[in-house]
Amino acid sequence: MTGNETGGATGTLRLAAAPIGRADDASPRLRAALADAQIIAAEDTRRLRRLAADLGVETRARVVSYYDQNERARAAELLAELLAGRDVLVVTDAGLPGVSDPGYRLVRAAVAEGVPVTVLPGPSAVTTALVVSGLPTDRFCFEGFAPRRPGERARRLAALAAEPRTMVFFEAPHRLAATLEAMAEAFGADRPAAVCRELTKTFEEVRRGTLGELAAWAADGVRGEITLVVGGTPEPDGTADPADLAAEVAAREAAGTPRKQAIGEVAKAAGVPRREVYDAVVAAKRHGAP
Repeated sequence: MTGNETGGATGTLRLAAAPIGRADDASPRLRAALADAQIIAAEDTRRLRRLAADLGVETRARVVSYYDQNERARAAELLAELLAGRDVLVVTDAGLPGVSDPGYRLVRAAVAEGVPVTVLPGPSAVTTALVVSGLPTDRFCFEGFAPRRPGERARRLAALAAEPRTMVFFEAPHRLAATLEAMAEAFGADRPAAVCRELTKTFEEVRRGTLGELAAWAADGVRGEITLVVGGTPEPDGTADPADLAAEVAAREAAGTPRKQAIGEVAKAAGVPRREVYDAVVAAKRHGAP
């Protein structure tokens, strides 16, 4: 146990990575933690008990549910347990807690109270998909799930159009085709990408291609858990066709981006001065372009 700022003894918050597919990817530390834990906060208590059974682990812990809808209230309860000197182990359905899964609020609260926080590292769909995608791995960003509503999704993707890093997304299979189509519209149909399906599981599949190709493939329907990896915007060469610049600004405006912001984003993506983009927009308007 460790003391907090008030001098009392606290428990330790442990965040444990769970397998994203195969149970035998679980680390020995996860097995030991499940067996020794006092309190386990699980995203799905039934899946936790199934994992423990698959690993041959008998848990003696008090198991509580900890998922998106009760995260705020449960975090306060779990913090109280930590401050009372009891250890808490957080386990999500798959991967690391806090990465598009509950965990962040509890970690933030624990840190604020001087409660020690540690991680049992292990499987992550984000990095697994990244390294198998064949896209650059030296710089990347995780964007979670794209918004469900078409307008919000278009605005989010338009804001990422100039992102130079490889981007990793999660997506539900029934929304994959629409998301790929929206990405092809925002990033260009020729942008390289990879759809990673059922990673580490029996029917694992990695489909690589352009966003346009992948959108056409996904139109027939895709099943399973999806991680999507998209290449960043190519390095600008400092030259651009004025008509293309004006068209890109118009596309971003149509998606809801204010013109001034759209001009700045397009200038950054093309590697040209803002004035050059502004002049291209004015010229397009003068010649009757939309």
